[in-house]
Amino acid sequence: MAEPSSSPSIFPQNISTRPPDDTVFFSIYPDSSLSPNPNSLSLLQSLHLEILNFISPYTSNYIYQHHPFSLSLNSSDPIPHLHGKLKYGDNLDDEWFVVFLLFEISKRFSSVSIRVFDTDGEFLLIEAAVHLPKWLNPSTSVNRVFIRGGGLCIVPKSRFNSCPNLREALRFLQDCGESVCRVEENVGECIRSRIKGFVERVDYNMHRVRVRVPVTVASVLRNEPCLIALAVEGFYDRDIDSMKYAGKMERFLPNGSGEEFVVVSVKMSRAMYAQLVQQNFQAPKCYPMPSRSEGRVYSEAELGMKIACGFEMIYQCRKRDGEEGKGSTWEAFKASLERSGYFKGLLPGSKEYRSLMENAEEYYGKSSLHSRASDMMSAPVRRIDEILSTPCSPNDFKDGELPPSDDDSWLYNGEEELSAALLEREKEMGMFSSKDKKKQKSKEQQNAGMSSGEDYGLGDIANSMKAFVSKMSSYEGAEVPENRNLEDVDFDVERFMKDIESVMKLPRSDDADSDVAAEEGSSSDMDFDDFDYDSDGMEASLDNEEMNSFMGSYSDALNEELKTTTLDKSFIRANEQMMEASEGTSKGAGGAGEEFTPVDVDINLVKSLIDSFSSQEGLPGPATNLLGLMGLRLPQDAKKDK
Repeated sequence: MAEPSSSPSIFPQNISTRPPDDTVFFSIYPDSSLSPNPNSLSLLQSLHLEILNFISPYTSNYIYQHHPFSLSLNSSDPIPHLHGKLKYGDNLDDEWFVVFLLFEISKRFSSVSIRVFDTDGEFLLIEAAVHLPKWLNPSTSVNRVFIRGGGLCIVPKSRFNSCPNLREALRFLQDCGESVCRVEENVGECIRSRIKGFVERVDYNMHRVRVRVPVTVASVLRNEPCLIALAVEGFYDRDIDSMKYAGKMERFLPNGSGEEFVVVSVKMSRAMYAQLVQQNFQAPKCYPMPSRSEGRVYSEAELGMKIACGFEMIYQCRKRDGEEGKGSTWEAFKASLERSGYFKGLLPGSKEYRSLMENAEEYYGKSSLHSRASDMMSAPVRRIDEILSTPCSPNDFKDGELPPSDDDSWLYNGEEELSAALLEREKEMGMFSSKDKKKQKSKEQQNAGMSSGEDYGLGDIANSMKAFVSKMSSYEGAEVPENRNLEDVDFDVERFMKDIESVMKLPRSDDADSDVAAEEGSSSDMDFDDFDYDSDGMEASLDNEEMNSFMGSYSDALNEELKTTTLDKSFIRANEQMMEASEGTSKGAGGAGEEFTPVDVDINLVKSLIDSFSSQEGLPGPATNLLGLMGLRLPQDAKKDK
């Protein structure tokens, strides 16, 4: 399966090009394909043959649900690679068998990176979803997940903040190695547990059963046991049109009721056996069946009848559609070489052309030995005709003792296995939930005292604000972290100070720099910190008596102005002791001083911040921004549902 080197999505949205739901796709990218190399094709062909030889012991006796594992060259892609696909249908074990093979290939060939996915996307990540980092999701995993060096690798976000293209990801794996992007142990363990001991599980997932079938069917199964998958497919996926062929049985029951029958042992996957047994099917009139009273004999004959009818239906349908042989002949292989530019535009018959042709024929001959099963599955008509062209008799199947049928109680008593699987998933989800709760509890503990007002020191807010104002702010503004991208404010300090001077009617002074301190003297108990007038354009000098006189007059005027408003009710007043201890109430203020008693600045500050924070309802806002600059974080309001 050729795929673009970079794509915004793993799968196109067009339904007509959407991959089938029961198919797994895989691609093998050697490191040598990332750099221009005149020998890239020969290197890819050599790798192809080495991989086929390596996996042959695993695949030779495996019975697939639909199609066997196959691997093809794609030399026309911008990144030449090997690719394949496998339809697993209802048997998920076939999909995980492919994953097992790919992990074994990555162990044996350390300089290759492998992708595997199906319609669900990166299904390896789905298997380990509860252990994945939060940043990894279907939209951020494109071109990030690979099998390399016998392990699962994820290209880290720190290296590519956005999804890399395929070439970038492969280059990163080649340069940095799988150790840099190897997944966490929990993620890897989830994948390994699915493929661990797969070779031993192959026999466990197979089922042997004795069946009574026509000699023609027995001959096909003896020569090509893997074709049982096509017989089950033809039976299970039958429709009205294909059942017409089963009603005649022209190919596998040519003599009708006079056809010879034999008992043979057939190996198939458990999924295939379930598909045959669990469906009721009436035998065609032309198909002889024993009496139901014969018990075991009838069961063997009924299962054999379903297999024979399946063969007939798949054979006739493939023959009608004319699909056999497509893409598996030498001509098709030669055409693909021509499209990829293998012959370099050379004239047929030339010396160099003949040399390339000999190499291609040699490679095709070697690779076809390993793709024989695939050719049979894609072109069953031709192979079945070859087998049935050789005469056979019932005596050919009477040698040797047939093994008994395997116990099929697993088909009816699978509750324990299902319960074990569900418990394993529940345990996994429980661990995830527990881990999530621990993280949440840890966050709550970090926000010390946030569960109640008593535990959280509200005085810290006032103290932090004072420290913030005194240490992090000046007439130029508040200092913020340097990494914030804030634009500078255009502020003319000299002009501002001149305006202040004109309002206060302060005398100008050309003396040297001086520091002026304004002591507490306001009836509203306002604190004025030291002012430093050390600018280049202005130098001021004030004596304490003139400053106190001005502040007193200013405070009296302000109190008189506010006396007719309700502003005084919006503040929290200081207690009586603080009122007695307060200084600086202007004598000229008269009754205004009695009404505008001192306020508690700290309490009002905290109250205003909390009110502002509460009004944000958990959203970002000025209160959280200011508190964040001071290094404080308030707890969220408790929900009042009562």
